[in-house]
Amino acid sequence: MRHESWTVLAVIVLTSTTSGLQAIGAEGGSSVPDLSGQWGRAYLNLDPPATGPGPIQNTMKHPDGTIDDSVFRVGDFKNPLLTPGAAEVLKQNGELSLSGKSVPDRHNQCWPEPPPFTQSIQFGLEVIQQKDEVLLLYEADHNVRHVRMNAQHPRNLTPTWQGDSVGHYEGDTLVVDTIGIKAGPLATLDRYGTPFSDALHVVERYRLIDGEAAAEAMRNHRRAYGGSDAPARFDPYGMQLDVDPKKKGLQGEITVEDSDSFTTPWTGIITYQPVLTGWPEMACAENLREATGPIKDVPVAEKPDF
Repeated sequence: MRHESWTVLAVIVLTSTTSGLQAIGAEGGSSVPDLSGQWGRAYLNLDPPATGPGPIQNTMKHPDGTIDDSVFRVGDFKNPLLTPGAAEVLKQNGELSLSGKSVPDRHNQCWPEPPPFTQSIQFGLEVIQQKDEVLLLYEADHNVRHVRMNAQHPRNLTPTWQGDSVGHYEGDTLVVDTIGIKAGPLATLDRYGTPFSDALHVVERYRLIDGEAAAEAMRNHRRAYGGSDAPARFDPYGMQLDVDPKKKGLQGEITVEDSDSFTTPWTGIITYQPVLTGWPEMACAENLREATGPIKDVPVAEKPDF
């Protein structure tokens, strides 16, 4: 589908969403926060929380001690947050990166992405709020998540690539609870190859924040990775951000629990600013060879199907 078609679709859905939000507020007796619209950022990875355990970070550093994600990515496999099995997997993925090969993951292999890897790797987010469902659309690869509102997880849940997401509002916050995320091949939570299991449980909490606070969060992230204090006006794909600090930002607090991979739950923070321009068309496409990771030939049938 061409980019123009996506834009028209978004306008149609967002138009109907306004009345949907009004209906939710009228039925529930309270207002619903309007988080709808396109949001973006110009960086990857989750930020650590102010206190408590945070996401695994790259041990490769610039001379000034800031994180260097530019070439080699060796996750902190000595972090006490990791179980022994998860630490060994992360260590092996770091060695793969140091050998000059990319660590294969669901994003660079064009597979569906689970939370919180989706938030870690995606630049753009569009929120579409409806009465019984919230749609979370991501900039790259036409990635769409469906959040069933005021619902329960099925009793007998079959794991899927993105899991089963249910949501509700708590005051000014959208809370999304996800379980049933299928592990298997390429089960990583970040670009460093931190693994997860079928026990993965993710809770996301999204709310609007002051524009100055959003701009400061962006600056702090750039500083952590050796960047400048100047506002980043475009993401790497060309999406233009609205860096006006007078306009509210969107912030997500993502709590991750997986007893097979982590010794305790941890939290990552993600901050977005409004978007000025529409998204570019970004889609993965199969090729004769993998784009990253160990080189493999795509299987080819000996005989044509027809």
